[in-house]
Amino acid sequence: MRISTSLQILGSWTLGVLGVILISGSNVLAQSKPATQAMAQKDYEQLIYSVKGPDLFRAYCAPCHGLDGKGGGPVAPTLKTKPADLTAMAKSNGGSFPGEQASKTISGDAPSLRAHGTREMPVWGPIFHRIESDQDFGNVRVKNLVKYLESIQQK
Repeated sequence: MRISTSLQILGSWTLGVLGVILISGSNVLAQSKPATQAMAQKDYEQLIYSVKGPDLFRAYCAPCHGLDGKGGGPVAPTLKTKPADLTAMAKSNGGSFPGEQASKTISGDAPSLRAHGTREMPVWGPIFHRIESDQDFGNVRVKNLVKYLESIQQK
């Protein structure tokens, strides 16, 4: 009995150490990639099925833009360009929220973005479309995320 208990404890400890090594190794690999690429890959692996704007914002936007949308998320310091203050979009557009532009930026359909080479912000449109295997709620996600962005604009 004693030997099997010791082996079980040793086995559990070994699995725990291997888990820490694997997690540490994946963190090192993620850090060796550009920050946005690693973040986009991580987020793609942790897809959420919600179509609600606030849920999508927390899962996909807040790492860079912060929970308050002002650009101070935990990934922001690693980026070459400071993430935009998403609460000032209407203010920067003469008081009118640029919903269509926001939608195209999120989905990657804004032609001006492609003309300037790669961009740091991940393109979420294709990812939003791939979440379900039986239905495509990608456009619903983009639309609800844009509505949420409109709701957090500075007064």
